[in-house]
Amino acid sequence: MAEMNILEAIRSAMDEEMERDDRVMVLGEDVGKKGGVFGATDGLFAKYGEKRVLDTPLTEGMIAGAAAGAAIYGLRPIAEMQFADFVYPAFNQIVSEISRMRYRSNGTFGLPMVIRMPYGGGVHGALYHSQSNEAYFTSTVGLKVVAPGTPADAKGLLKASVRDPDPVMFFEHKKTYRLFKADVPDGDHLVPIGSAEVARPGKDLSIFCYGYMRTCALEAAETLAREDGVEAEVVDLRTLRPLDRATVLGSVERTGKALVVHEANRFGGFGAEVAATIAQDGFEHLDGPVTRLAGPEVPGVPYHHDLEEWFMIGPAKIVDAARALAAY
Repeated sequence: MAEMNILEAIRSAMDEEMERDDRVMVLGEDVGKKGGVFGATDGLFAKYGEKRVLDTPLTEGMIAGAAAGAAIYGLRPIAEMQFADFVYPAFNQIVSEISRMRYRSNGTFGLPMVIRMPYGGGVHGALYHSQSNEAYFTSTVGLKVVAPGTPADAKGLLKASVRDPDPVMFFEHKKTYRLFKADVPDGDHLVPIGSAEVARPGKDLSIFCYGYMRTCALEAAETLAREDGVEAEVVDLRTLRPLDRATVLGSVERTGKALVVHEANRFGGFGAEVAATIAQDGFEHLDGPVTRLAGPEVPGVPYHHDLEEWFMIGPAKIVDAARALAAY
């Protein structure tokens, strides 16, 4: 085991995959000598050179399009959107071209590529550096969408994403980058895409989460157990598309109650898909309403620290929502 934070785990995954397979390359804004604005690619330029670590212009559409072209011609690109908020100029490339390439080519062309997406609030990034926009991509057929919450999962899922034959949107919550360190298995550590994890077993209610919300949900679960005697099961989805329906429904069958937590706006958020899955296929096991806890209905995360704290979902809000649900 090696102890890493999530940022170190992501860097380690890219380094190992580039060393293992000379088709793997990295491209994006400031990913070269600077090592990325968060340091995720630090050291890769010096080790692998400018042909495999490419600094690009501030043109997200080109980053996505060039990565797609490279993938078609046999490379395995890892494209970085400097912030998930900046992805919208690349929306046509990702949604209209990249997601559909295997289908429109009748399987002739796959696109083995990863788009890394630093997302989420809580870092005083305000409206244009704090968005959680995963739902745009989970609603797009042809894309896999991953959102790890631990260093081990970040490394294992990124390595699996690089090796996947189809495009993967890889969401990394910025607040978790240096939040904590944890053990990461040595060797060629892989975590399969499409597999959720029961991060904490419980019997009274299930909390479904991903990314930074895993940390918050686990803290909330400990509070509930200590103060209320409520044993919450925490399920880290890890992969949003494809969703691990078996683990989701199995948890609801054990506990009878479901709380779905995410940071993005509630209306149209990814939690709605999880809630609908439970309501349709797990209804007979429910002892209370499927409940969603999500960000407030405002267009973006405010800058002022008091307003940002008001927006963010944290352990205290999860505890309150879980207590209300447990009381049914």
